Formats: sequence, C-alpha cells, structure tokens
Amino acid sequence: MEALESLLQQVRACRICEEHLPLGPRPVLTASSTAKLLIVGQAPGTKVHASGIPWDDQSGKRLRQWLGLAPEVFYDQSKVAIVPMGFCYPGKGKSGDLPPRPECARHWHQQLLALLPEVQLTLLIGKYAQDHFLGSQAGATLTETVQNWHAYLPRYMPMPHPSPRNQFWLRRHPWFEADAVPYVQQLVQQII
Repeated sequence: MEALESLLQQVRACRICEEHLPLGPRPVLTASSTAKLLIVGQAPGTKVHASGIPWDDQSGKRLRQWLGLAPEVFYDQSKVAIVPMGFCYPGKGKSGDLPPRPECARHWHQQLLALLPEVQLTLLIGKYAQDHFLGSQAGATLTETVQNWHAYLPRYMPMPHPSPRNQFWLRRHPWFEADAVPYVQQLVQQII
C-alpha cells in the first residue's frame, strides 16, 4: 500500500508534458490496492480539471447510471480505481477535447497497474483505452469492439464514452444500453 501511495504522489506531481497542457498539469486519478474494478477512460475534461474529481461531469453521471453505482460507491477508491489514459486535460480540438497525452500511459500505467492486484474487471471506455489495452484484439472501430464485448470478458469490458456528445452513437446502437449495460451492472454488483 505504501508503494502505491508513493507512486500516486509521484503521478500527481508529474510535469512531463506540462508544455502541451493549456490549463497546466493537474493529474486526476484514484487508486487503491484493494480496488476490484478499474475504470480506464480518456482524459479529464475542463470540469474535472477544475474540481480534481474524476468523472465529475455529465459523462460521469451517465457512467454511474450505466454501472448502477451510487456516487459514494463509485468514488470509494477501496473498490473502484480510476486511471485514465491521460491524467490531465489535453486541450480543445475541432470536434471536442484533444486525444489524451500519450506520456501518461507510456510512463505511468505499467507501474500503477502492477500495484492493483485485486482488479477483476477493467472498463475500457473509448477507443484510446480499447486500443491500448486490447492491442491487435481490438476491432477496427469503437463500434466493432463494443459490439464484440462478450469476447473480452471476464477481464475487460469495452464501452463507448458516456459523453452527451455520444447521443447519436447511442441512438444508432440501442443494443448497448439494452443488452450490454444490464450485463455490466450485474457484473459490477458481483465484483463490488
């Protein structure tokens, strides 16, 4: 536990890509060596950057609904670890936030994940997390990967991003909320 706390302090003090961050560095993540569920998203948005609380926005509200978790359980780091692909807000692009900075995963993920021995399920939210963790097993598109979610269980559960901007995707793929969401809710309840 001391090793993880020490590593988290190092991550929170990280300045590796500071020159690329429009709002400056503010790594946002939570973890405990007892966590059984790991959530890997993209990177914090501006609201999360401001609050320092992961998934503290509309996306987080929908994600908690998808998982069937009350905020007090979702934010209980002894049960749920939240380690995004990028720990800091990456900036604004033409159609939303920029991709997560690659330095975080490259420099920190292996060390962090090695100190999370109790994780039973990793939620891979969005294409960046899916490609990173699934490698050549990921589909060519997010839709292809998420449609094939059964194939990645019991270790991984690929999911679309719960952003309000994904309304179009969710409307075009009603099977996700009809089939995958109830399944993941049951799985999460068993694990936690």
